[in-house]
Amino acid sequence: MKKTVIVGATSTIAASLAREFAARGYPLLLAGRRRAQLDILADDLTVRGADQAAVLELDANDPDAPQRLLAEADARLGGVDICVIAHGTLSDQAACEQSVDKTLAEIQTNMLSQVALCTVLANHLEAQGSGHIVVLSSVAGDRGRQSNYVYGSAKAGMTAFTSGLRQRLHKSGVAVMTVKPGFVDSAMTAHIENKGALWAQPDAVAKSIMRGMNRGAPVVYTPWFWWGIMQIIKNIPERVFRRIRL
Repeated sequence: MKKTVIVGATSTIAASLAREFAARGYPLLLAGRRRAQLDILADDLTVRGADQAAVLELDANDPDAPQRLLAEADARLGGVDICVIAHGTLSDQAACEQSVDKTLAEIQTNMLSQVALCTVLANHLEAQGSGHIVVLSSVAGDRGRQSNYVYGSAKAGMTAFTSGLRQRLHKSGVAVMTVKPGFVDSAMTAHIENKGALWAQPDAVAKSIMRGMNRGAPVVYTPWFWWGIMQIIKNIPERVFRRIRL
């Protein structure tokens, strides 16, 4: 059984992924800001087969969050084998365009807080000589687009950061997987109407993440067809790209 920590555990994708871990009997530590929702999720996961489901009320933006997370994992699980970093916000692009403070707050939550967690976890797992870090990035990070470039730039930063971290930790036996979901029908996107054929359900995304972990994939696009879509978008010439709306 692999001792598993999930940050942002009550997010829709993370909760679906937690159910996958619970079905395998893994002991879990669920971290997030909403304690009442964490408790409800923990009870559900215990029924579904988790060896245990401990909770930690945690704001990932707090400077001491990484060390608190590791200390709690040691105390409650006896260590950590897998850490999923799944917290984040979907930026209000229009509001960010008018506010430096809002833009920096989005970068803090969607990139810098994740960098801090990854750095502390990487050093811990490197010393341990094993482990798996899973970071939810996004296809939005593959190319900046006018409709969501604040969110996309944070995700681009995490994609680059995890790429370098993966290379650094390879010799230590620690795996780093970057997950790039496309459109997912989740609480974060509940306000978006007219979801079409490109939208995926969280349970399907969670299953694809598990498959990626099992085969040791470095990067997972989910659903799979987003790899092809983003190859097209990334290769549109700049002189054309800046004239179109995406």
